Amino acid sequence: MNIPKSSLNLWPIGNCQVSGLIDETGGLVWGCVPRVDGDPIFCSLLNGERQDRGVWRFELEGQVSSEQQYERNSAVLTTRLTAKDGSALEIVDFCPRFERSGRMYRPVAFVRIVRHLAGSPRMRVRLAPMRGHGAEIAPTTNGTNHIRYIVGPQAIRLSTNAPVGYVLEQRTFRVERDLHFFLGPDEPFAGNVTQDVENMLRETLRYWQVWVRGLATPMEWQSAVIRAAITLKLCQHEETGAIVAALTTSIPESPGSERNWDYRYCWIRDSYYTVQALNGLGALDVLEKYLGYLRNIVDNAAGGQVQPLYSVMGVAELDESVATSLSGYRGMGPVRIGNAAYTQVQHDAYGQIVLPTVQAFIDDRLLRRADDRDFRSLESVGEMAWQMHDQPDAGLWEFRTMQQIHTYSSVMSWAACDRLANVAERLGREDRRAFWRERAEKIRATIETRAWNEEAGHYASSFEGEILDASLLQMVELRFVKADDPRFQATFAAIEKDLRRGEHMLRYAHEDDFGTPETAFNICTFWLIEALHLAGRDEEARELFETMLGHRTPSGLLSEDLDFTTDELWGNFPQTYSLVGIINCASLLSAKWSTVR
Repeated sequence: MNIPKSSLNLWPIGNCQVSGLIDETGGLVWGCVPRVDGDPIFCSLLNGERQDRGVWRFELEGQVSSEQQYERNSAVLTTRLTAKDGSALEIVDFCPRFERSGRMYRPVAFVRIVRHLAGSPRMRVRLAPMRGHGAEIAPTTNGTNHIRYIVGPQAIRLSTNAPVGYVLEQRTFRVERDLHFFLGPDEPFAGNVTQDVENMLRETLRYWQVWVRGLATPMEWQSAVIRAAITLKLCQHEETGAIVAALTTSIPESPGSERNWDYRYCWIRDSYYTVQALNGLGALDVLEKYLGYLRNIVDNAAGGQVQPLYSVMGVAELDESVATSLSGYRGMGPVRIGNAAYTQVQHDAYGQIVLPTVQAFIDDRLLRRADDRDFRSLESVGEMAWQMHDQPDAGLWEFRTMQQIHTYSSVMSWAACDRLANVAERLGREDRRAFWRERAEKIRATIETRAWNEEAGHYASSFEGEILDASLLQMVELRFVKADDPRFQATFAAIEKDLRRGEHMLRYAHEDDFGTPETAFNICTFWLIEALHLAGRDEEARELFETMLGHRTPSGLLSEDLDFTTDELWGNFPQTYSLVGIINCASLLSAKWSTVR
């Protein structure tokens, strides 16, 4: 079998506890336990040329083709492998998720079914989980129908009706019946593995299809939105409600750039845009859990201080290290574990906390509405927004060696004060409404004076600055200016001239800590699409949106970055920002359902 080199042609599976990425020939090449930020026991995606380690693959002898698709409206993947002689297998991949005994069953488990389709297929099971971030292959013990893999302080257990000896010795054998594999907790598999796994498949498939049935999708681009919505849900750690920026670490933003970051954490900067998408979809189960996570962050914020990112458990310290045993994506290290950005000062975080949390004060659908106590807690974050609105920070793009007073951070501080005034009015707190409205107006005056570059004729990315960045496009979305404001129109024109590269948008064009950016940032292209729509250039916006959809992987997803010369995807995958961009732009641009009646 010809093993493909690592690429982002990957298909996510998961159950909001664990997740895995399946490559184009059905290999499980990335998966962490006991949760998304845990030890990657399946890590061949980042193991360079060592594709035989940290992988779970069914190798069909004489394979010549592979076809993949998700079962409709689900996170259940099927892969059909065909051999030269016409023999064929089907692999069904999923992580169990369904209601059982009054609660959601979502174990730390990966389930795989191999079905005989045609001929006399012969295959080898290559199952080689690792431990210690790729340091060594996990030792094993085994019984008659199971294998234990000691991946750390605890083991995981494979229960199967396949010949255990063939699996252990990775021997090729003929497949004459359906084979079932349950890799999960180290405990005896109670019941019949064949019947129980088939039942898990039916229940999991039903769960996802019923969940999708409740989404409020736009009329156009429904399949794209549904796939993005399912994957966004897979990025949530249900226990706490956190939504991670991506399921991977250290996929470089561009070849050999060393812009390799661990994105398996919850960035506060994502929260506003994520809540927008969830609200538009009506995905209230995901939304309500996420708002609960944000409330916990606010409660734990000492003196209202909010840092840029947290673990899915709300842990603040995310010390960064390098997994030296892993050579990296296509050998392009380093592979980073943890993210030192948690130590950075990013003042936009205050607005990013306030804006989505406001939803809980006004949304009658929620089981848990926010109240006066929540408002008092949120005011401490607003106080920090006020104090820091004209202070330097690392900015939205997390510059590691330079600080400025970033316009986007200041606009977010304005938005925090503005929305707190709105909430105070809703709660009947006239004194607090006037208090926060006055602060919002003072911040506005500062921005208009110090972020506007009179000589250049546009807003700049920093106070008293000259350069541009794509975050300035968000001034309309955040309601700081209207789309027809002459200052914004001039800024939009300057951004297009300076940062647009045909179908793509850069974050910025100037040199940073790692040199000049070589790829476009996908969320910025979606911001461009939104700005085109708001400027009345709908036809152009729709064409560009269709182009972006054309850049998706066969699984219907996008990573963080895109090479604007080769159109190859780079950066961590799947990227929450990009998923949200698909959902929000489709909702904005789609024709209304009423047009088909």
